[in-house]
Amino acid sequence: MSGGHRIDLQTNPSAATDSSTHALAGSVGRETHPGMSSLLQLLPYARPYMGQFILVLGLVVIYNATSVLQPYLVKVAIDHDIAVAHPSFHGLLQISFLYIGVVVLGTAANYFQVLTLQFAGQSIIRRIRLDLFHHITAQSMSFFDRNSIGRLVTNVSSDTETVSQFFTNFFLSLIRDGLALVMIVFAMFQLDAAIAAQAMVLLPILFGISLLFRKRLRRAYQTTRSHLSSVIAFLAENLAGVRITQIFHQEVRQAHKFEQLNGSHRQANIHEYQTSVLFNRTFEMLGNMAVAGVVWIGGNAVLHHAIEFGTLYAFISYIRNFFQPINSITQQWNTLQSSMVSADRIGRVLAVVPAVQDAQEPVAFAAEDVRGRVEFEHVSFGYQPDQRVLHDICLQVEPGAFIGLAGPTGAGKSSIMSLLTRFYDPDEGRILLDGVDLRDFAQADLHRLVGMVQQEVYLFSGTVADNIRLFREDISDEQVVAAAEVVGAHRVIERLPQKYQTWLYGKGGNLSMGERQLLSFARIVALNPKVLILDEATANLDSQTEALVTQGLQAVAKNRTTLVIAHRLATLRHADRIYLLHQGRIVEQGTHEELLNLAGHYSELYAKSGVNDPNEKTALGHSAHR
Repeated sequence: MSGGHRIDLQTNPSAATDSSTHALAGSVGRETHPGMSSLLQLLPYARPYMGQFILVLGLVVIYNATSVLQPYLVKVAIDHDIAVAHPSFHGLLQISFLYIGVVVLGTAANYFQVLTLQFAGQSIIRRIRLDLFHHITAQSMSFFDRNSIGRLVTNVSSDTETVSQFFTNFFLSLIRDGLALVMIVFAMFQLDAAIAAQAMVLLPILFGISLLFRKRLRRAYQTTRSHLSSVIAFLAENLAGVRITQIFHQEVRQAHKFEQLNGSHRQANIHEYQTSVLFNRTFEMLGNMAVAGVVWIGGNAVLHHAIEFGTLYAFISYIRNFFQPINSITQQWNTLQSSMVSADRIGRVLAVVPAVQDAQEPVAFAAEDVRGRVEFEHVSFGYQPDQRVLHDICLQVEPGAFIGLAGPTGAGKSSIMSLLTRFYDPDEGRILLDGVDLRDFAQADLHRLVGMVQQEVYLFSGTVADNIRLFREDISDEQVVAAAEVVGAHRVIERLPQKYQTWLYGKGGNLSMGERQLLSFARIVALNPKVLILDEATANLDSQTEALVTQGLQAVAKNRTTLVIAHRLATLRHADRIYLLHQGRIVEQGTHEELLNLAGHYSELYAKSGVNDPNEKTALGHSAHR
């Protein structure tokens, strides 16, 4: 189209979109009522370590056998070598050495079972954490729109650490203490079936107490985890926005809110421990009563010569040991409950299917053959299914052209760029690159073809070179230096303490804004995309800093299809074509002069911008006439 023209504003009915992914993503942060199924869905991660778990089981059998054997050896020493008419020093010495050997064997078995289980458990959690990280980073931007960063950090760090306690502490306790109970009961019946049968009256009582506390404990652990997640989410978001907090003097208010969240977490923790302590002390009291009962029943049996004194000693030891594994398991109950809650949260994140996915058979292409022609064909889009922000967008960008997008805040400029980078997929219509639908490209390939420079430059903790190559090993040091030289960043980097090996802190806080922008330009040159999106990179710079990045900006835009979001309309003076958006629609399009002659929205915005010098030249304006 050679001339500028205005498109009438009209209502375009919004079509309903599939909201299943949105609903699922939105549910990631909500608490449910998890059970063992939450943990069972993570068991496939344990399959590669079945050999280690079998080894642990064997070591547990050895350890428990030595523990059960110790009271029996003392019983033999008492009944056969001490409490007899003719005590035997030789027999006592033999029992003593055997006892020491049993203790040493049990200690070694316990040592290796813990090490083996920790290796397997930590390896499982490492795999879960890696998969969770990869799954989160593979999500489309709609996922992050609906889930706070703080809550996701909790999933990757705190929740995985809690689940690791299941595979280590709880799993070991369940196997070791459960097997110990079986062995102790067997040993008691071998000593005296009558007394052992009377002791078994305790089992239904213990089972009843467990059922009584089960729901209360689960609710307490769920509440604690929920409050902890809120604390971490609040902390992460406020640290990220600490400058805004300080500028608007909101430190006291935010501290008060943080105090409220911590107070709720403290109360939840206190309630959790109250429930847990009451549970454990109930078992402890019952254990002491059981010992007293055995002393009474067994003591009478000794006085009537029904059993020997050594047998009574062994019974007392076994009844104490009988409650020890039960108490250990109950103390691990909070681990199980917390692990189920955390596993449920992890599972719900892993269950979210990315809204943007690669085609089953992505298109194959040679990067050097891509020309960079961009087309939007009747594209409509909304961040929410019932709230469209773009309506029937149609535009064409020829290879190597310089195109501007203008319009007031909220007009939809950034949304168009987000669709072109495929952070989101359109609800209607399609976007083509060289005649190929963006959805037919693999996302990794598309992001090599379409690059973006934003106002806010994000730099990672690492060296300058790492931030230019973005940690890609296929980009050599020579290519990093060459990219920096193209945009004029080389001289700036050479003045840094360690030059290209200078370590940058979070977000590049030890660099000026202009230096950070130059690094972002070098990053784009190293990437070498065919299509370049500029969210006007000089909009927030002062005149001196803007002059510093002018050369880099020209170099980046050279010989590429360039689309610019314009915050200052003078930037677009020499654009090949300008599209003016209003309320999500393209209402005017043409060159700078053509749009001014229309005396419409563009002319009005240009007049408000206060630019009156017709000879004004800008960095992007010069680069447009390549």
